[in-house]
Amino acid sequence: MGARITGLAVHLPEARLTSREVTERITGYRPPAGLVERLTGVESLRVMPDDWQASDLAAEAARKLFADTGTDPGDVDLLLFASASQDMVEPATAHIVAAKLGLSCPVFDVKNACNSVLNAIEVADALIGAGGYRRVLIASGEAPSRAVRWDVPDLKAYLEALPGYTLSDAGAALVMERSDRPGVLGSGFSAHSGAWRVGTLPAGGSAHPRDPEYSYFRMDGAALKEAFDSFGAEVVVDTLARLGLGWDDFAVVAVHQVSLPYLEILRERLGIPADKLVVTLAEHGNLASASLPFQLVRAREAGRLGPGDLACLIGLAGGVSMGVMAVEL
Repeated sequence: MGARITGLAVHLPEARLTSREVTERITGYRPPAGLVERLTGVESLRVMPDDWQASDLAAEAARKLFADTGTDPGDVDLLLFASASQDMVEPATAHIVAAKLGLSCPVFDVKNACNSVLNAIEVADALIGAGGYRRVLIASGEAPSRAVRWDVPDLKAYLEALPGYTLSDAGAALVMERSDRPGVLGSGFSAHSGAWRVGTLPAGGSAHPRDPEYSYFRMDGAALKEAFDSFGAEVVVDTLARLGLGWDDFAVVAVHQVSLPYLEILRERLGIPADKLVVTLAEHGNLASASLPFQLVRAREAGRLGPGDLACLIGLAGGVSMGVMAVEL
């Protein structure tokens, strides 16, 4: 017995900011015009309303999924909130999403930065396969706009904050159901946890519970790239070899996208054909853990992905970790 993805939906806030408009919001240090676009390829991103939270983004995506698939919310056996963002430290944001959707099923959070949804699929597949649940809803609400630093004193602070100027707010939802024909063909994950300091949002935990100076994204982009390069992409190569799959077997290859230059580096390193990718970064920014579901939805809308097709999901996340999953839609 296995599990299949039987529904996917995303929600993007209506408000859109160009990278130029983002740069114009910064006070204090004035970065060179067009720097974000040149370094990352991001041209625009989405920002949620001021009165919304991460849970609202997740709930809205779930409502779209229910409407699109005809799923009765009462038939959901388990809700996993899978996101780098959260409404608050306690309780689990999954409870808040469930309350907004009117669900009464068990809930918990799955959190691993931008790999949160990919890990949640792994968790749901295992729980369904073990017979514990029949239908699991995975919902993500990414709200990085709340942790962007706008008052920047100097170049050093700007470079640490720069990744935040590429991040988009977004919601995503998918439902996984028990099936005698497994939809998750296999997966593999690796981590290089010694590099966890290269990207952080320190506030709210026991290390920095109250200091507002720690409430912004901090990332060393060069160190992050070096961390990923240091442990390579063997997990992707080894997992696909174990499954007996090659790039020609997949209709699309969805790769988490942090910058267009690094996407090209990874594509060349792994030998992924360019026409297999679903490139969303320039127009929509870095959608964090909602990125992979969004790419699948875009591929489906473009007629590139349908029932019975295989998709390869490749995740990259702070911490740092990498994962790959082969799924049949």
